[in-house]
Amino acid sequence: MSAKVLLATNNAKKLTELRRIVAEQGLDVEILSLRDVEAYPEPAETEWSFEGNALIKARAGFEHSGLATLADDSGLCVDALNQMPGVRSSRWAGPQQDDQANLDLVLRQIDDVDEPARTASFVSVVALVTADGQEVITRGEMVGQLTREPRGTNGFGYDPIFVADDQAVVAGVQPLTNAELSAEQKDAISHRGRALRAMVPHLVRVLDLEA
Repeated sequence: MSAKVLLATNNAKKLTELRRIVAEQGLDVEILSLRDVEAYPEPAETEWSFEGNALIKARAGFEHSGLATLADDSGLCVDALNQMPGVRSSRWAGPQQDDQANLDLVLRQIDDVDEPARTASFVSVVALVTADGQEVITRGEMVGQLTREPRGTNGFGYDPIFVADDQAVVAGVQPLTNAELSAEQKDAISHRGRALRAMVPHLVRVLDLEA
């Protein structure tokens, strides 16, 4: 019987991403989402660090489900905006606004910033909370630059305006935004992919799995 782990999110794209990475690692783990467990009030993300918010969500997921719980907190840190939006990335344009509104606001805020200074990084922190009281945190970063206009329809959030430094660049070809990369290409270099891969040895250990 496969081990069950809860990913404390309602974001279907994050769930799909984690399931791809777990399958890639060959682990016998069933990844459940919040839709698969009894509903509970989602906790307020009151911390000003990715680590703090990831732990809040993972602790709440374990408390209400009894399952080992993973939670991710991630965001875009723009150098010209003093590392903002950061933990406010999903609510940058306001709590009722969508991804497009957040993206548009960032572009307006750095409209007068020249290309060399349009640097940014995506940061992801993944927290794991287990029944025996263990709490593990892993972190991943993806460094790059912001475009002036969105490109691509893959991914989500700020992906259409972010060009990662680590992507394989072909001479004479314009580098792709995260939203122009395939799922496999993005997983290989993404902040969340790095944080999740760093978590795999801890999952193997605490769930007594064979990698």
